[in-house]
Amino acid sequence: MKTVFIVRHAKSSWEHPVDDKDRPLKLRGIQDAHLVAKHIIDKIKMPEVVYSSIANRALHTCAIFCRTLGYPLEEITIKDGMYDFGGSSLLQTIKSCDDAVDSLMVFGHNHAITAVVNTYGDKFFDNVPTSGFVMIQFNTTSWKKLEDGKTILKVFPKDLK
Repeated sequence: MKTVFIVRHAKSSWEHPVDDKDRPLKLRGIQDAHLVAKHIIDKIKMPEVVYSSIANRALHTCAIFCRTLGYPLEEITIKDGMYDFGGSSLLQTIKSCDDAVDSLMVFGHNHAITAVVNTYGDKFFDNVPTSGFVMIQFNTTSWKKLEDGKTILKVFPKDLK
């Protein structure tokens, strides 16, 4: 059994004249990330591996979740392929995970996040919002052979307000 925890980065700011990869989180994004992370802490097992996009907004979201869950920040793996908006690189990054790992948490971007969740989970979402969390389980022993999974848990910030 393989489990992937998929998280869309928190709400980011467009106020600063910086490169897209350097955009920071808005205060609302920080608050929403904390809200969702605190909500899932007793609903999931600690992921064995965590991947994050190289973008500041994804890394900051990842750090909030990892601190809340107790996952060591120094063990976060930053993956260029997570800076993906279509879904194919995100999927390839997930499928490249070592088969010795049974649970993986990923932090990335839309539309890739929504595309992967809708393609591999058994529940459809029009949009996975910022700070949105979706857990999908697969009845397989190989990440490379991921097929239809089962959506186990969905937590969106609006569900908690």
